[in-house]
Amino acid sequence: MKKSKRYIDNSNKVDKNINYSLSDGVDLLKNFSVAKFDESIDIAVNLGVDPRHADQVIRGTVSLPHGTGKNVNVLVFAQGENVVLAEEAGADYVGSDDFVDKIKGGWTDIDVIISTPDMMGKVGQLGKILGPRGLMPNPKSGTVTTDVSKAIKEIKAGKIQFRVDKKGIVHALIGKTSFNNEQIVDNASSFIKKLIRARPASLKGTYMKKITLSSTMGPGIKIDKNSIVI
Repeated sequence: MKKSKRYIDNSNKVDKNINYSLSDGVDLLKNFSVAKFDESIDIAVNLGVDPRHADQVIRGTVSLPHGTGKNVNVLVFAQGENVVLAEEAGADYVGSDDFVDKIKGGWTDIDVIISTPDMMGKVGQLGKILGPRGLMPNPKSGTVTTDVSKAIKEIKAGKIQFRVDKKGIVHALIGKTSFNNEQIVDNASSFIKKLIRARPASLKGTYMKKITLSSTMGPGIKIDKNSIVI
């Protein structure tokens, strides 16, 4: 894949042999030449886990103090009074059988799906579609709940879900290039701290192997894990 002049110029600013402190890494990223849109800032953490073992499937949620900067589209499966509560809390879509049929027809233009427990019988039909996309509601992530209002407000305010992939890597959106340095550092620190607390008790050896920070159109910046204040 051909790399742009901007990408090459930004890459030349990064010393591949250095693990930067989180603060210095963010400074470097903020000094990159940026695209004409507000790029996302992502963090990728290589973990020393084997996701083939159930007790090493790292997953969870974390509320980023400054949000993600992204407008999150939320679909809520609910009925009765929960429909009104969901709409008042800011859900983008609320429904039941109509959205089951719509998703079966190929529509997945949402970022998060929340369901009340009584609707999971219907939502369960969509497992093969939603599961691979990371959209299946789950009690552990707070997306199967009786308090739909609270769940919607938390997600809209910056609560994100994370899950380790088959290669042992966890990816997360932690902000935008329009954020100031302190906001990016705060969000990254909150995510890493949550990930550290999710370390499985059965794991032997190194848990957190490598941390990489990057913008949508920029090169990766290696971050020194010891620079994260726990």
